[in-house]
Amino acid sequence: MPRVVAFSASASRPSRTRGLVEAVAADLARLRRIDLTVCDLVDAGAGLVVAGREELPLPARRLVEAIEEADALIVGTPVYQGSYAGLFKHVFDFVRPEALAGKPVALTATGGGLRHALVVEHSLRPLFGFFAAHIAPTSVYACTAEMDQYRVADAAVAERVRAAAGELAALIEVGQAQTGRSSAPAA
Repeated sequence: MPRVVAFSASASRPSRTRGLVEAVAADLARLRRIDLTVCDLVDAGAGLVVAGREELPLPARRLVEAIEEADALIVGTPVYQGSYAGLFKHVFDFVRPEALAGKPVALTATGGGLRHALVVEHSLRPLFGFFAAHIAPTSVYACTAEMDQYRVADAAVAERVRAAAGELAALIEVGQAQTGRSSAPAA
């Protein structure tokens, strides 16, 4: 089974960002069997803010290693001041670029209103393009009005969640075929 890491860069738990990331993961799990790990920024602990990877405390190092070792990623960030969260970027500053090359990734973000919707396209997609990841064509953004607490409440957002999950499943399938690993659909 492919190892999928779903990473929410919200500084709190529970969060709308985690809810959106989990929604994509749940739809992906309906399409195929996966070994899912959901991580939150808070799992990195207080010692995340260091200058070099060798200085990372064990919880932060484990988060970075989980991202690097995954077969696929679902990433989500809250939007602040028109961009992804600073600590979201800081986590990926520690990730070795070659670790994400060719890795399937689904992109998500949450924000207070619709004016932040293009953050996924203008900030997240270029970041993961730098890593040469295989990015699902459909990204998912949800604003406060489209969520009911920590669940997707808007039909259009739910459709984008399903599309992103389907595209991520296809990218995982292609990656497994290229590496000669077998895959099985969800039971």
